[in-house]
Amino acid sequence: MRIMEDVTNTIEIKKSKFITYLHRTNDEQEAKEFLKQIKKSHPQARHYCTAMIIGNIVRSNDDGEPSQTAGHPMLDVLLHNQMEDIFVVVVRYFGGIKLGTGGLVRAYSSSVKEALDKATKSETKLLEEYTITFGYDLIGKLDAYFRTHQIEITLKDYNEQVTYQYLTDHDITSDLKELSNGSIQPISIGQIEWETPI
Repeated sequence: MRIMEDVTNTIEIKKSKFITYLHRTNDEQEAKEFLKQIKKSHPQARHYCTAMIIGNIVRSNDDGEPSQTAGHPMLDVLLHNQMEDIFVVVVRYFGGIKLGTGGLVRAYSSSVKEALDKATKSETKLLEEYTITFGYDLIGKLDAYFRTHQIEITLKDYNEQVTYQYLTDHDITSDLKELSNGSIQPISIGQIEWETPI
C-alpha cells in the first residue's frame, strides 16, 4: 500500500508538539533531501525522527530520543499498515515536560497513525490488458457493460471499426462474446501494474 500524496499532521502532548510528515518516495537520496527541507523549515525543533520503507530499505532513526522510543515505533506503524515507498519525519518541539519512554513511544506512534488515517492510500494490482475491435452498433452495450463492471478502458479508437483497450483482473471473454453474438475476440496485450485508490 502507498500514499497518493504527502500528508502533514500535528498533535500536542503535555506541551510537546509532534509534527508528522508523510512523504511518498522510492528513492533514498530523495528522502534525505526531503529531511533537509524539513530541518530548514523547523530550525528550532529538538528532534527530527525518521522511518522509511523504500524498496528493500527498512530503517528508522531516533535522532537523540531515548533508544527505541521514536523511530522504531514509527516504523512499526508503517509495517503494520503494510506501507511501501514511504518516508516519515516526526519533528518534535519539546514542551518542557518529560514524557518517559512509554509516553514517547505512544506519542510518536500516535502521530504517525493519525497522519496515515488522513492519507489517501492506494494499492497496486497486476492487471491484464486486452484489445477488442467491434462495430459501431455495439458501443452502447459495451460502454454500459464496462461501466457497470467498473472496468477501466485505457484507449478508445474510432475508425472503420471501433477499438477499445481495457484492463481487468479476470477474463471477461465469454461475457463479451455473449454481448456481441460471438463477434468480439479479446486479444491479450500483456500485464501492467495499475495503481488504484482504496
